[in-house]
Amino acid sequence: MLAEIIADANHKMAGTVDHTGEEFAAIRTGRAHPAMFNKLLVDYYGAPTPLQQLATFQVPEARTVLITPFDRGAMSGIERAIRDSDLGVNPANDGNLIRIVLPQLTEERRKEYIKLARHKAEEGRVAVRNVRRHAIEGVNKLVKDKEIGEDDARGAEKQLDAATKKHIDEIDELLRAKEAELLEV
Repeated sequence: MLAEIIADANHKMAGTVDHTGEEFAAIRTGRAHPAMFNKLLVDYYGAPTPLQQLATFQVPEARTVLITPFDRGAMSGIERAIRDSDLGVNPANDGNLIRIVLPQLTEERRKEYIKLARHKAEEGRVAVRNVRRHAIEGVNKLVKDKEIGEDDARGAEKQLDAATKKHIDEIDELLRAKEAELLEV
């Protein structure tokens, strides 16, 4: 039972790190990449549909993205979703594909994105700590029910602390990489 709690906590912490990495990928840098559009939902025949399921993406140049919808009927919905998003870009529709040219990032905008990245990292750290707290509550319940001893509980708590530190360090490393990417001109 104790091993299950620790394994489950490790799995959830790793999932939190992955989610934080996905959040960082959605923060736009000076370079174009399809992951910028991961969070966008398009109103496709009345149903909110992820943009990734409606089109293919090409990045022919560093600051240009070409989006080719599978269904031309979705063009206006895709355009609207991109225009209304927080990406700060204006899509150009030529009838067959949607061209997006990313403007150069200003110093002020870079600082806003760094602040956003730090906020996302803090959310990730809090989530990892919450997983630790829930796991320790589970361990304490086992002690209270006399299923394990105090020594086992202390050992499990040390394992959970080590896992927490490891996963928070991974989030911090992701943040450092994202900040460096954002500060690149």
